[in-house]
Amino acid sequence: MHIFMPMGDVWSHLASTVLPRYLLNTLFLVFAVGIGTFVIGTGTAWLVVMCRFPGRRIFEWAMLLPLAVPTYVIAYAYTDFFQYAGPVQTLLRDLFGWDRGDYWFPNVRSLPGAAVLITMVLYPYVYMLARAAFLEQSAGVLDVGRTLGRGPWRLFSTIAVPLARPAIVGGVSLALMETLNEFGAVQYFGVDTFTTGIYRTWFGMGEQIAAAQLAACLLAFVIVFVLLERWSRGKRRYYQTASRYQQLQYFELRGGKAIAAVAACFAPVLIGFILPGALLGHMAMRTGDSLLGSEFVSIAGNSLILATLAALVAVGFGLLLSYGARLHPGTLTRTATRIAAMGYAIPGSVVAVGILIPFAWLDHTLNTYTRDHYDMIVGLIFSGSAFILIYAYVVRFLAVSFNALEASLGKVTPSMDAASRTLGKTAGGTLRRIHTPIMRGSLLAAGILVFVDVMKELPATIILRPFNFDTLAVRAHNLAADERLAEAATSSLTIVAVGIIPVVLLSIAMRGSRPSKSASRKESAAFFDREDEHL
Repeated sequence: MHIFMPMGDVWSHLASTVLPRYLLNTLFLVFAVGIGTFVIGTGTAWLVVMCRFPGRRIFEWAMLLPLAVPTYVIAYAYTDFFQYAGPVQTLLRDLFGWDRGDYWFPNVRSLPGAAVLITMVLYPYVYMLARAAFLEQSAGVLDVGRTLGRGPWRLFSTIAVPLARPAIVGGVSLALMETLNEFGAVQYFGVDTFTTGIYRTWFGMGEQIAAAQLAACLLAFVIVFVLLERWSRGKRRYYQTASRYQQLQYFELRGGKAIAAVAACFAPVLIGFILPGALLGHMAMRTGDSLLGSEFVSIAGNSLILATLAALVAVGFGLLLSYGARLHPGTLTRTATRIAAMGYAIPGSVVAVGILIPFAWLDHTLNTYTRDHYDMIVGLIFSGSAFILIYAYVVRFLAVSFNALEASLGKVTPSMDAASRTLGKTAGGTLRRIHTPIMRGSLLAAGILVFVDVMKELPATIILRPFNFDTLAVRAHNLAADERLAEAATSSLTIVAVGIIPVVLLSIAMRGSRPSKSASRKESAAFFDREDEHL
């Protein structure tokens, strides 16, 4: 409702002073991160799925590791590493006898620096979904391309990428929405974007109306992007029509090509995980968190429980929304699902405040009723418990699971639904017996994306967490905000460590998500035999 209120002098002041800078910086970040995540995520996914080179099996799961690193943590680590008093510039001055002003060194705390670091953290969104799409692709289609004389590059660019387009666009969309919502890194780097402007206007100036209108402008970016992609796709659809899977024909890379493939996969992992992890590990061993012990274990347990519950609920709702849109593909259904998945484009603090207001009213109404009728106060059941955190996480990250599952479900040909219904299966039975096994890799991918995102989520958690209830992200942020980065390294590394285990398990599960030829034949035959018996 705030966006329809009179704008007043505050909005005029913002429009004449900082709004152009917000717009240009946000557009630059969106463009740079979009191109970077697409190139890195799609290219490396094709390499690990379709090519054979040294270390490929390690890179299958290692490419996902930067996903577990919070963007604000990697910003702190690289700032400490590359600043004037950091080890890199100190080493250069010692080696060459330079002094201040004798050399030029890129400033990591800048708009291009923010774009590079954000890209290195967010490319796994595209890599994970693109890899799942490439694993599910038809070997027969690729074989046809080979018979037409198309080499590896043309197979990739003209067949594999167009078929995987829904998954790739879903990954890039997630990366762009996360970029639009990024706050910790850009604030620390001093880069003014719509997100930092919303925080500054809402919490610094106390102007909720102007902040809500800035948030509406931010939301417009995502709406325009989604509409443009849908318009460019037109009426084209991307289905997997093969009745059975065949073994993919891999490309053996040797010599210089193998070295280039290793370098292409190793560089993002080095920049996005290994180097910042090593820096944080050094700081944690040197100083560490003073609360390391029973209280720290409790904080870690809070994060793990919240992330697990939010992932299960978000994937469940994402599956229902995507399948509902498939069963009833009308304008109303498409609009409703898009609106439900738009929470990812809204800053976490705005989501938190928007949720807190109605739940606080509900608690107040409930306590008034119990006091008047039963002479008792039940307390803050909704707004003062972990329930509101789970609710906020689902609102915030529903798009993560929805985009992944919609892309995977969209590749299942409608003829499979028709065949299942003729055999007497209901819509729920078709989802359970047909679609869910096919979408196994994408379901796991959606779950791990939500899990890791919740582990790293900061602004909504700070606002909505119950009293005396901290998470690892809150602990790391509070210490880093006090310039106690060495102590914050312990919580940051714990977030990374907790995220590594499901990332590795996900990679193993995704590797086996493509059925073998014989297994696919046996499963199909068994299914139809069982249905014939029922008939």
